Amino acid sequence: MVLDGLVSSPSRRQQCLKKQWDELGSWSTLIQRHQYLLTALALLAFLCTVYLYFAVTLGARHSSCYGLTGKDKAMCQLQLVQALSKGKLKFF
Repeated sequence: MVLDGLVSSPSRRQQCLKKQWDELGSWSTLIQRHQYLLTALALLAFLCTVYLYFAVTLGARHSSCYGLTGKDKAMCQLQLVQALSKGKLKFF
């Protein structure tokens, strides 16, 4: 019957998987086939790293206490902590 041909034995499936693995070739072949994808992934990782670096380092400059020193900065930070505890922190 037709259904007998569709249902294959476990040994037949193993042979099929082994044939597919052999067709893939070595790691160098796999890298050559997906060179564009790997390059795009590396570029994306680099750009995300740069973005996160600048987001963290430049993000601190936009706080309301930026540029203050000494006692003024301490008072500003204290006011921010108090506003945060009361739930009145402004984001803009």
